[in-house]
Amino acid sequence: MKVLAITGSSGGHIFPALGFLDTLKNKHKNIAVFLVLPKKSITNPVENLEYKFNYISVSPIKLSFDFKNFTAILRFFRGSLESIVILLTFRPDVVVGFGSLVCIPMILFAWLLGMKTLIHEQNVIPGRANRFLAKFTDRIAISFAQTRDYLKDYKRKVVLTGNPIRKELKRIDKNKALDFFGFNSDKFTILVMGGSQGSHRINFGFLRAVSAIPDKSRFQVIHLAGIGDYALLKNSYKGLNINSRLFNFLESMQYAYSACDLVVSRAGATTIAEIIFFGLAAIIIPYPFAYRHQIANAKVLQTIGSGIIIQDNELDSDILSKNIENLINNPERIKAMRSYYDNVSRLNANDLLADAVLSLS
Repeated sequence: MKVLAITGSSGGHIFPALGFLDTLKNKHKNIAVFLVLPKKSITNPVENLEYKFNYISVSPIKLSFDFKNFTAILRFFRGSLESIVILLTFRPDVVVGFGSLVCIPMILFAWLLGMKTLIHEQNVIPGRANRFLAKFTDRIAISFAQTRDYLKDYKRKVVLTGNPIRKELKRIDKNKALDFFGFNSDKFTILVMGGSQGSHRINFGFLRAVSAIPDKSRFQVIHLAGIGDYALLKNSYKGLNINSRLFNFLESMQYAYSACDLVVSRAGATTIAEIIFFGLAAIIIPYPFAYRHQIANAKVLQTIGSGIIIQDNELDSDILSKNIENLINNPERIKAMRSYYDNVSRLNANDLLADAVLSLS
């Protein structure tokens, strides 16, 4: 059997695809897999893959008039031709799309060629590409039960699988994880991150927030800055007298998740899935320009009581600072926020998605 997976350029698209393909290969050694990504993808997660992958041309096409759209449309057509070549060369039995514009030609041509197709939606609210492709695919895998409400016309195709997690993300003993960062076990540990590319708003909003906390000796910080802000944050932390570990990108995220008491982050679907997997208390700051995706994702944690939502436009106020200080001073609340996951059905998404794909063959 041959399975082709195609994914968008962000970590939120790539990481679920990697988790799915790794599971598929581990469970079924005789399956041939192939990964297709846009040429402008983040490169770190795909440098040491044990299976074949390739890039195709694509650029974002803006809905408003923009001269760059002419180039983007040409790249889209070039990517479409590249998609046909890959399909005719690899001849997959099943094509699995993980969202974004790059999936559209691959899924459509696979459908025209009579190949089985499945799309996976990471967010609560389906993205534009997946909403368009829903009518052309054999199965639609969703990460959250709430997504069914947005796909009522395709309910017979929908299967709840959850969002696959990378194989590296395994729970580690907290003391061992703290040792990885050279941290003390008696301090409150905060993990700060803004997605695979980092977030300027969160980076400096968090810095302002912790600067306002009087007793900085009680906590320590793991901060994933992204490449753009790394140098500035490094200089800023030097003058704050905060025990911190700063990274532009951290591959060993299992240590960060296992070490922390609190996560401060955006609400990308993969981030939410990983927070749920590790059962973490979280302050979520949804990215406001993502078709309502992130606010809907964040509400999943808020509804069960494990997440506090702070709006992006509130980062210039003292709301973040007060919430962080309140949680540092209330370990019982952190314990309660983590305990609420006990009432949530946590799906084995990697296996469920692999089974859904195999059922199409």
